[in-house]
Amino acid sequence: MAKRAAPEVNAGSMADIAFLLLIFFLVTTTIEIDSGLNRKLPPIEETEPPIIKEKNIFQLTVNGNNELFLKAAGSDGDLIKLKDLRKAAVAFLDNGGGTGDDACKSCKGKRNPKSSDNFQKAIISLQNDRGTSYETYIAVQNEIIAAYNVLRNREFEQKYPNMGVNFVEGDIEYNDARTSPERKAQLKDKLEDIKLLIPQKFSEAEPKKSN
Repeated sequence: MAKRAAPEVNAGSMADIAFLLLIFFLVTTTIEIDSGLNRKLPPIEETEPPIIKEKNIFQLTVNGNNELFLKAAGSDGDLIKLKDLRKAAVAFLDNGGGTGDDACKSCKGKRNPKSSDNFQKAIISLQNDRGTSYETYIAVQNEIIAAYNVLRNREFEQKYPNMGVNFVEGDIEYNDARTSPERKAQLKDKLEDIKLLIPQKFSEAEPKKSN
């Protein structure tokens, strides 16, 4: 008895199916992008750097035990809790201790002559230890940025009460691809105005080596 031939599988359309699946996954797959920390390096200046008064520097140090020390307004460096950092940074930035050309009209702080002159001259400096944990490093960063946002929100709402948003909300809306060009045009100049009024002068020194 003759053997029956096994039926062949028609693979003629397999290439088409594979091609369609490839297109489907390319179209529907989203690629996550690491956002990282939002920082802009200052431009390289060929001129001599300006002299910065010590009172205009809010100097933070985090040691290898994740302890936070603050040196500001003539102090030698006091231990500060993370939960108190935002309030202390806002008080420093908003102090308004300058006089004459350095006077700050928008500042609502105590105007301590031993603390920062104005928003433009106030600098927050941070130095970590190589033993500082990543969680503490990020937490300190968040509190500092939050301090700037507290003041930017206040000034934005005071200057532009009809916009219906604060600075942070407006910035998110401006960077949203779904926001209309007309709305972006409304927000752009106002956001830049507040950034110029309260520049984010945040400096990070090279980490220290643990002892």
